[in-house]
Amino acid sequence: MLRHGGNLRQAAEQYGIPLEQWLDLSTGINPNGWPVPPISSACWLHLPQDDDGLEAAARQYYQASQVLPVAGSQAAIQCLPLLRPCGTVGMLSPAYAEHAYSWSRYGHTVVNVTEEDIASRLTELDVLLLVHPNNPTGQTYSAEQLLDWHHKLDEQGGWLVVDEAFMDTIPDQSLAPFTDRPGLIVLRSLGKFFGLAGARCGFVLAESLLLDRLRELLGPWTLSGPSREVARRALNDVAWQETTRKSLLGQGKRLQQLLNCYSLKADGGTSLFQWLQHPQALMIHTALAKQGIWTRYFEHPQSLRFGLPATEAQWQVLQQALQQLMNDLIRREEMDETLVL
Repeated sequence: MLRHGGNLRQAAEQYGIPLEQWLDLSTGINPNGWPVPPISSACWLHLPQDDDGLEAAARQYYQASQVLPVAGSQAAIQCLPLLRPCGTVGMLSPAYAEHAYSWSRYGHTVVNVTEEDIASRLTELDVLLLVHPNNPTGQTYSAEQLLDWHHKLDEQGGWLVVDEAFMDTIPDQSLAPFTDRPGLIVLRSLGKFFGLAGARCGFVLAESLLLDRLRELLGPWTLSGPSREVARRALNDVAWQETTRKSLLGQGKRLQQLLNCYSLKADGGTSLFQWLQHPQALMIHTALAKQGIWTRYFEHPQSLRFGLPATEAQWQVLQQALQQLMNDLIRREEMDETLVL
């Protein structure tokens, strides 16, 4: 299976630092997620019920006409390739790697496209799959542009699949309200903005015919009863959503500015993470890990993703670690200059 952020136990063992002493910035998950209250005992005693209000809450939150709850976006990522004959799927790189892995695994040809050549290559694609905002680059598009691409794909029987895992802080850019159109599929999740990754709750937004096919493939009870109850209550908590949206937008800017202060200028990002390319990305990742700070390292291209600290104390820990990193880099450069002389 592919590697993801959050493998903190492995880091703790590798660097010899106790698990509780780590600052995990590797996942892009809201570290101050929706506060889960006690849930009813009934959801443990009975099979999950489709008429418990979850779908209604999701339709209202996403402003979508049809939704299908699934066990996180991952369930849809693995099953959507089975709903089409093998064809050509265009994706950006880098992007969330599970998409390319799943489509190629089931016989589709995955080709890399760039933002500049998407329009000119639509005629050769059966599916265009975009992560929006992109993970890890944070790249975004206008809704008008996306809908234009969808229209052209639909005319040739193609799909536009949009993974909106990081869309919650900028909902006005979502394509969710347009997912009654054939060939337009949007994936959403409660893992990032709501910080409920452990609930494994996501939604597929699409026309009813496609959702029926996907529902048949997935089978009954795609979500556990406790996950359904937590998700329904979180989606209905408008006050928390509005407060958190404003807070995360501010924290995203703070993280960007903090990295800039230490010559780690972000090349992109969202309110939940910042991403930067750097020729010494692995060295920086390792140096921070030795201080108990876990970032997400990408080999292609050489880059790092930083998530948000949870508390003011953690912000200070990050700042001190970046200062130490900068001091070490300056000291290393001075030693190199001395050796040259």
